[in-house]
Amino acid sequence: MKFLISAITVLGISSTLLVSDQSIAQSSKIEEFTARGTEPFWSVTVSKRGIVYSSPEIKQQTFPYAAPLTAQGRPTDLVRVYRFRGRENNMLILKKVSNCGDGMSDKSYPYSAILMLGNRVLEGCAEKK
Repeated sequence: MKFLISAITVLGISSTLLVSDQSIAQSSKIEEFTARGTEPFWSVTVSKRGIVYSSPEIKQQTFPYAAPLTAQGRPTDLVRVYRFRGRENNMLILKKVSNCGDGMSDKSYPYSAILMLGNRVLEGCAEKK
């Protein structure tokens, strides 16, 4: 009987956490971004469906992500940290800047981007879609 009660309690807590996680994801407005970098070339698209990474070597990889973290005490639009679910060392950091240049064109982007994929750190620029 104790086992049954423990199992029911664990299932109840798990479903509560799952529902609250989904509620957070649904209640927070997901803004879409495109980030890209040169030398090496890479791009990332952030959408409701996930973070899609591509490069000349890798055509497309899609990663689910947790709701983005923001800088405490700062405007929500200043910094966003997207952590990839199930991939401990992977994240995308977007920071609002006055000007980010890609080094290949005269285009100016409003965000800088740092993409961490395992032991690789890639730097680039980003904009809202």
